[in-house]
Amino acid sequence: MILKYQLQFFAQDGPGGEKTEPASDKKLRDARKEGQVAKSKEIANGLCLLSLFLLLKIYVGSMGSSLGELFQNIYNKIPDLIKNDGSFPPESGISAVINLGMIKIITISAPVLICGFVISFLSDYIQVGWAPTTKPMMPKLSKLNPISGVKRLFSLNSIIELIKAVAKILIVAYVSYSYLKKNSRIFIILLDMPLTQAIGLIGSTVIELGIRISVVYMILALTDFTYQKIKFSTDMKMTKQEVKDEFKDEEGNPEIKSKQKQRMQEVSRRRMMQKLPEADVVITNPTHYAVAILYDANQSDAPVVIAKGADYLAQRIKKVAKENQIEIVENKPLARMLYANVEIGGQVPPELYQAVAEVLAYVYHLKGKA
Repeated sequence: MILKYQLQFFAQDGPGGEKTEPASDKKLRDARKEGQVAKSKEIANGLCLLSLFLLLKIYVGSMGSSLGELFQNIYNKIPDLIKNDGSFPPESGISAVINLGMIKIITISAPVLICGFVISFLSDYIQVGWAPTTKPMMPKLSKLNPISGVKRLFSLNSIIELIKAVAKILIVAYVSYSYLKKNSRIFIILLDMPLTQAIGLIGSTVIELGIRISVVYMILALTDFTYQKIKFSTDMKMTKQEVKDEFKDEEGNPEIKSKQKQRMQEVSRRRMMQKLPEADVVITNPTHYAVAILYDANQSDAPVVIAKGADYLAQRIKKVAKENQIEIVENKPLARMLYANVEIGGQVPPELYQAVAEVLAYVYHLKGKA
């Protein structure tokens, strides 16, 4: 019996076949703008949980005393709120007491809330840096597609997340069971203790257990962070065709071409200005154009244009010429002709030999050269 099957069902998504190439910088930048980064939510959860129990261990005594004083103050004020006839005063009096209590509770719990916020912010910042974006919060119609929803529900990623959740529950349950079994005598001692001491013992037991659970949770979170990094790197991989298409897009981008051209012009201008001190003469317009000429009979048959510029660059050429004691000669027609017809590094054309030779002869005469 012959079985027919389709090989494309086993291929990875994406044009160009299997995704074997590492993600380019552009793709990583685009993914970051979309809010797609290698980040583990478990790191923030684990750090918040651990910091909460550590803070409670340090702060719970002070917090308990403050809350006790608050309840005692409110309790002592109850007789003042009741009139002689047994009726209550206007709502404003009761509201004042409630507001005072709420403010006190917020003040007591503020260190815990601030610590949680700071830890959450730092955990995300350490993982992915500072790159705020609102795109993940934007509604997407594709998420409303029931077929896509079913695919996500039964995808490999969903199965892995389910396994992780079950593993966390089992590990936390085991740690809790082991600790409570080891300290089971606490439940016997509680029967012979006063209520205040019993509450304190229960609180310290819960905090110690919470710290142990938090440490185990942090180990799981670090494992999840490593998995997320590997998963993100795998998901961001590109096919060979995608790499080629991106390269074509980058090369064809007018903005990139403009920047490349600008960089090349800057390099060329820098080289030109470095060679300028070798010139024999600078011929000017005098304000709009400046052309530097070098004649070395041993290197070329005709004078060579080693630098030229218009407007601002012309002023720079003249400034460098003065600093290097190069003669500046004003000849408007010749300057315009040389600027328009001779490229940098090019020889003066035969039709301009006579005019350039006269300028060079004049300069050589001034300098006492033959």
